[in-house]
Amino acid sequence: MQTTRTSPSDGLAWITGASSGIGRAVALELARRGWRVAATARRADELDKLAAEAGAQGLTILPFVGDVTDRAGLAQVVAEIEAGGQPIALAMLNVGTFFPDDSGQWAGDAFRQTYDVNLGGTLNALEPLLPRMIARGRGQVAVVASVAGYVGLPRAAAYGSSKVALISMCESLRFGLEPLGVGVQVICPGFVHTPLTAKNDFPMPFVIEADDAARRICDGLASNRFEVAFPRRMVWLLKALRLLPYPLFFRLVGKGTGRG
Repeated sequence: MQTTRTSPSDGLAWITGASSGIGRAVALELARRGWRVAATARRADELDKLAAEAGAQGLTILPFVGDVTDRAGLAQVVAEIEAGGQPIALAMLNVGTFFPDDSGQWAGDAFRQTYDVNLGGTLNALEPLLPRMIARGRGQVAVVASVAGYVGLPRAAAYGSSKVALISMCESLRFGLEPLGVGVQVICPGFVHTPLTAKNDFPMPFVIEADDAARRICDGLASNRFEVAFPRRMVWLLKALRLLPYPLFFRLVGKGTGRG
């Protein structure tokens, strides 16, 4: 079976959500590992700062401003990146927003916004990208989901369910794409210190720094693993909870989160 893992000799790496947090840290880490990186986010000023920081280290990060919720605009971004002469060999689709929800306060708009960004934004990136990779018979796509997609957790009905969908989508896509030479991976981080998690008003067990997360992700991108998940203690805990009968599951999670 041919390998579906790519290297800098195959082309560029493309990172969405690259202006801050995990996306920014991964863009820099990939550049340190020899990749030329195309970085996409909405904030042009932050992308310019990222490119300048990379340039000061002798690294190459190219800014391409784009909004993942803009279907036509993101297709244009992909076309512009590849018009530079190198194909996108590796894509990390780092799309995520979080609106906490509380019992008794149904927030339909928050659900729609979460799904539009987390699901719709990922689909908007895949739509113009996958046909190009399939035509070349070469490529690697990694989608950032979350350990929150393993089980239903309090205050994460919208966020968690959107990540469940991403995990399931990647599992299904792998069957069809890997035989065509396009690798598929799913990345499931636990808590990482980012501007997004800075809004959390609850304890974050096993939280790690973005640079640490980036190193783990980049190691995973270079491996043959389908799932890149960390930290292990968080992963094992949630996967174990998933196996429990529901009465015990609800009792333990409720007690552990103060929602019982």
